[in-house]
Amino acid sequence: MKKRVQAHLEWRARQEQGDVPGWVMITLMSAGIVTALTAIASPRLSVMLDRALASVGG
Repeated sequence: MKKRVQAHLEWRARQEQGDVPGWVMITLMSAGIVTALTAIASPRLSVMLDRALASVGG
């Protein structure tokens, strides 16, 4: 029984190696999208924040 469990666990470990290059690509693409959106939206967000704080502060 112990050998069957060990064999099953070893088989599962071999099957679940993952897709590391795919995840690296997704991470880099996400970082690129966030960088692009930040560059585009940052000035507008700053203006919106300044106006909101000014309206609260009086």
